[in-house]
Amino acid sequence: MKFSGKRDSEDGTVSGSALFGRHPLTEPLSDVGDVQFFDTTLRDGEQAPGVSLSPDEKAHIAGLLDDANVDVIEAGSACTGPGERKTISRVADLDLDATVTSFCRGIKNDVDLALDCGVDGVDIVVPASDRHVVDKVGTSREENVQDTVELVEYAKEHGLWVEVIGEDGSRADLDYLEELLGAAMDAGADRICWADTVGHATPDGAVEAVSRLSELGPVSTHTHDDLGLAVMNALVSVAAGADMVHGTINGIGERAGNVALEEVAIALDHGYGVETMDLTKAYELGELVANATGMPLPPNKAVVGANAFTHESGIHTDGTLKDDAMYEPYPPEKVGRERRLALGKHAGRAGVEAALEERNFDVTDEELGEIVQRVKEIGDRGRRVTDADLITIAEEVQGAEHDRRVELLDLTTVAGGGTPTASVRLSVDGEERKEAEVGSGPVDAALNAIQSALGHAADTHLESYHVDAITGGTDAVVTVEVEMSRGDRTVAVTASDSDITRASVHAMVDAIDRLIADDSEHVIADD
Repeated sequence: MKFSGKRDSEDGTVSGSALFGRHPLTEPLSDVGDVQFFDTTLRDGEQAPGVSLSPDEKAHIAGLLDDANVDVIEAGSACTGPGERKTISRVADLDLDATVTSFCRGIKNDVDLALDCGVDGVDIVVPASDRHVVDKVGTSREENVQDTVELVEYAKEHGLWVEVIGEDGSRADLDYLEELLGAAMDAGADRICWADTVGHATPDGAVEAVSRLSELGPVSTHTHDDLGLAVMNALVSVAAGADMVHGTINGIGERAGNVALEEVAIALDHGYGVETMDLTKAYELGELVANATGMPLPPNKAVVGANAFTHESGIHTDGTLKDDAMYEPYPPEKVGRERRLALGKHAGRAGVEAALEERNFDVTDEELGEIVQRVKEIGDRGRRVTDADLITIAEEVQGAEHDRRVELLDLTTVAGGGTPTASVRLSVDGEERKEAEVGSGPVDAALNAIQSALGHAADTHLESYHVDAITGGTDAVVTVEVEMSRGDRTVAVTASDSDITRASVHAMVDAIDRLIADDSEHVIADD
């Protein structure tokens, strides 16, 4: 048989030993009770290549994790150096509800350094597989157990919460792993952790290991995504007795990354009614971590990706407009999101009409048909139909003229020598304004100059910025797409030019113009 399970009824439920609760070593996930989260974004997540978080960024992320009711926050690894210890101390001083820990190797000095940082606890990683015990550390199994016991006793004597992690646990001899972590519990450790350090484990291996370790005391699970099984391995670990899941926001981490906490949280909540973190903070956390680490969110990522609640297909859009749940497993508000209707070659009349209504356009059936046709033509050329595109099309079809309130008259930028500088000359409600500013680059300087010229009355924010080269060579034409917001309104605009700075500024100015178009008040300069 291709499938070992047996269908029991017409509703498609399946019996067999493969599903949660049916395996003899697991219980149904809906019956597991309390599951806690251990966030290692600030330590394991920061070990992703090219990622380095500043003290301000770590403190900001830690504060939001605490707001989201994450139980344990690993602030870093005190042995890294003075700068890291200063950052860990800053997080420890935030007076969070969460338990704040430092990662420690199996070395007494690492525990001392963690104590100096004022943390609540330590996560002590000790070798578990022979590859690590013998080849990496150069010790014996017996000495490794004894060293672990002594280190746990030392940490507990100093009032620390202690978790012991068996490194490379998924490739360890299970009998030895049980002996090692059992000795740690006997020495006073608060909990032990099964670690799939290199993303080696399959779900059946996770079940076997965690079910045995859970007999020793409270057990955590630490999974990586090298086989694309991180979420599955975390879930089966919980079913097998783990009551804490290690992970990172967005799944960032070494190689293919850690398990994404927001994905485990929604799977447990939506699938089994098990609450973990405050899911309404998931998107805010995802955006914060993506921006701080410079690792943008893939559009198709579960929970926090741009496309997770975006509908373009005419069939899907029409269905969603009739019933929010038609093509979504759970409402976007559950994870701090909003639903979006995207326009492109797959757009239908219902979706285009809804998008026009959002932008206060009242069109006839004939006008709607013409607008839909033009939207599809843009989509057929491989372009995304932005808010500005739709508004321009609608105005042209209705014969309406758009009275610009903000227009770029002149732009000058200086870069390459010293501090990047930009000066702009704008027409704002018929009034000419000039400003010059500096920035991290010419585009940043230009945006700063635009915002200075407009003043706080405009109150616009750049949400996203994307560049694509659409021709080859050194004189390539680039298309810049920006998404800007003002209050609860957001617009996306594209502009093309051989000069990336000029394309960027034109797109930003057009977006700002659209955002303030319906504002009856004059845009007053700060001075």
